[in-house]
Amino acid sequence: MLRFLTAGESHGPALTVILEGIPAGLVLEPEVIDRELQRRQKGYGAGGRMKIEQDTVQILGGVMGGLTTGAPLAFLVENADHAKWKGKAVEAMTAPRPGHADLTGAVKYGYSDLRPALERASARETTMRVAAGAVCKHFLAQFGIRVGGYVQAIGEISADIPGMPYPERFARAEESDVRCPDADATGKMHIRIEQIMHSKETLGGVVEVIALGVPVGLGSFAQWDRRLDARLGAAVLSVQAIKGVEIGEAWENASRTGTRAQDEIRLEGNTLTRPTNRAGGIEGGISNGQPIVIRAAMKPIATTLTAQATVDLASGEPTSTRYERSDFCPVPRAVPILEAMVAFVLAEVLIEKLGGDSMEEMLSRFPSLRKARLEDLIMDGAGKVWWE
Repeated sequence: MLRFLTAGESHGPALTVILEGIPAGLVLEPEVIDRELQRRQKGYGAGGRMKIEQDTVQILGGVMGGLTTGAPLAFLVENADHAKWKGKAVEAMTAPRPGHADLTGAVKYGYSDLRPALERASARETTMRVAAGAVCKHFLAQFGIRVGGYVQAIGEISADIPGMPYPERFARAEESDVRCPDADATGKMHIRIEQIMHSKETLGGVVEVIALGVPVGLGSFAQWDRRLDARLGAAVLSVQAIKGVEIGEAWENASRTGTRAQDEIRLEGNTLTRPTNRAGGIEGGISNGQPIVIRAAMKPIATTLTAQATVDLASGEPTSTRYERSDFCPVPRAVPILEAMVAFVLAEVLIEKLGGDSMEEMLSRFPSLRKARLEDLIMDGAGKVWWE
């Protein structure tokens, strides 16, 4: 029901995305997308490219009079850096960089030059994921669903924020140039990134993305590829340099006993509640009404000023990597990218749940969704013969 496709290269003339499945009647102005594009470009540890690009979106289709029409949305973002490459001969790249798609791309597609893999595999592509995700976040907001994120760790430095409400975490993160809601950790992260830059190294970390206001019943256990946690995991892992994903307290739960790894069900009035959220808002592949909590582990980016050992595929001789301009620590800039991917999946499952082709239809149906209340659960207590 909802899908997107991106196209374009890192140093090509432009990047594009087509987002299909957004219902008609959603108010949409370029500023909604541009705000998220600007967030993607901010973060201490970013490389020189961010001083060149000032990303703004052109809406090419699917919007008329400031409203979505129900047709596919088409967006374009120009690459300002393209001017330096246009019409110029570019030296062949034949020494693959460890950790990139250079070598695997050449084997898969039979390239005689590694640059096509570099150009398409580049995280510059996430510009258009953020554009599509901005629309999805805006769509979800109409139903009171909010997706936000922040940096939980950079390198060995972690934020200490137990008990801090999620909206406050989001707000504080946006005030920090490393997108960390913990002021003390922010200072330490800043110093650590400076050290990494001077040592010509790179640094990874952990990003947390939270979805608030998600209703009960999104996703399904009926098939493996409809499970909400599986879909979110795949979306998060699709982002460049993300190598691990955790939902709720997955790793802590792995070391706990069964009774200490679950979220007890209690009754407050006529509403079923949970005192904890160890499951991260998803049980049996279905949202349970708690905040959805996702953590993504980002490896240190593979492009380093310090040369790494490789082989020149043209000569067959050992050599060292050549530096291609990149970030020193991309973790702060990953926050809006991961938010975008989470928002896309949640928008997709919400559209599946509500059905309809217009915002009017969906908004009228949303209040009727069953909730975790006794009156919404039809339990007659009578036994049944299920199979014969």
